[in-house]
Amino acid sequence: MDIGRDWVLKIAGLARIKLSEEEVETFSSQFKDIISFVRQLEEVDTSGVEPFTPEFEKTPMREDVSGETFFQEEALMNAPQKEKGFFVVPRIVEV
Repeated sequence: MDIGRDWVLKIAGLARIKLSEEEVETFSSQFKDIISFVRQLEEVDTSGVEPFTPEFEKTPMREDVSGETFFQEEALMNAPQKEKGFFVVPRIVEV
């Protein structure tokens, strides 16, 4: 069983993409290299290192104030295609 190859095929299946045999081999090799690198990182002694936690409290916040609004006709004014008050866009999801 080739872990890299099996994972590449599983991910390709989930993404619904077809890979050539050459691509499977290339990605399998790259996947093994990535796993090897992560294993090296696991060996690093981080016992004296404090975890990084961003200080969200210091992030400046602004008031949520509504601004200038416009009507539907204005929003659709420059639309390349519109129909019944809506933008017409190409279908990207197959049913």
